[in-house]
Amino acid sequence: MIQNVLAFINQLPMMMPATGTGTGTAEGAAAGGCMGSSSTNMLPMLLIYVVIFAALYFIMIRPSSKKKKQEEELKKNINIGDEITTIGGITGRVVAVRDEDDEIIIETGSDRVKLRFKKWCVYANETAIAKQEQEKARLAEEKAKAKAEKKAKKENK
Repeated sequence: MIQNVLAFINQLPMMMPATGTGTGTAEGAAAGGCMGSSSTNMLPMLLIYVVIFAALYFIMIRPSSKKKKQEEELKKNINIGDEITTIGGITGRVVAVRDEDDEIIIETGSDRVKLRFKKWCVYANETAIAKQEQEKARLAEEKAKAKAEKKAKKENK
């Protein structure tokens, strides 16, 4: 996708209409063609570059950096007792966190097998996700309750 955008950007100067009417002689300069047409052609092209780079930032770079930041926060906030899933698909409960080694130990299944993983292997923390969903539901409920109270107060007046 980036290669297509760069190819388009490289073709932009060829697509821009020429505003100069002269050929670089005194006759063309008198007609207002060459004496400054290069600077007036640069402004729209510069504006197009700025718009394209802004779009790339908001479409590609910002969401990925935001997601990376959330993943780092998730890995920092792993606590004992959290239900997690690793990138390999192994699920289990955290029984130990070793910050100095950047490792966690999880217990899987009813046979209580303990496995040691690096924190970068964590894909999802189901406990934290469930807490976030409960918090969102609680906030939505409070908002709806406040709205209903406001509506009832308005009707009583």
